Amino acid sequence: MAEIKFCGLTRAEDAAVAAGLGAAYVGVVFAGGPRRQDETSARAVFAGVPRGVARVGVFGPESPAAIAARAVALELTAVQLHADPSPAAIAALRALWPGEIWATVRVAGAELPPGVEELFAVADAVLLDAKVAGGLGGTGVALPWGDLARQLESVRPAGRRLVLAGGLRPDNVAIAIRALDPDVVDVSSGVESSVGIKDPARMRAFRDAVRSVEVGQ
Repeated sequence: MAEIKFCGLTRAEDAAVAAGLGAAYVGVVFAGGPRRQDETSARAVFAGVPRGVARVGVFGPESPAAIAARAVALELTAVQLHADPSPAAIAALRALWPGEIWATVRVAGAELPPGVEELFAVADAVLLDAKVAGGLGGTGVALPWGDLARQLESVRPAGRRLVLAGGLRPDNVAIAIRALDPDVVDVSSGVESSVGIKDPARMRAFRDAVRSVEVGQ
């Protein structure tokens, strides 16, 4: 069963809806972009999240020390490194912070970039997202799941966690899950009524689509 992460949250009420729908993860963006939060606003967003739901912070090109400090301050479960992280950067952060580290691989076209196998070896999860000029994520651009599935067979070790982002919506997430069998599906713009504002009906439709794969519909 794929778990769900609702990301790019900007309001406590949206985070509460995510938790109520059974999301395993809720995410706040500290990297650049229109959904960016600071520590104070992120704390307010997370106020709507019960303790059983994991908190994820999405980071751009910051120092390991800065990321670790914010992760501790906000009691994050995982940090998502969204600026083409290297194994060395992951190791440096791991030396400072004991939580989960997700390494984002941004895909342009239909080919995985070099180094994905090394990231699977050192990160707690590898997240696939579309590479779009001028943005680190939340672009709504979908990946070529069929092409990537064949490539992942040779670089994803058994048991290593895969998070799938990039243009997921209620009407396509089931197709993506069947193609790539991710551990987590990550949605942001695909459940919004406007940038940064989640639509509860679309969030529920996304949850229902994910669960439909679980029961074989």
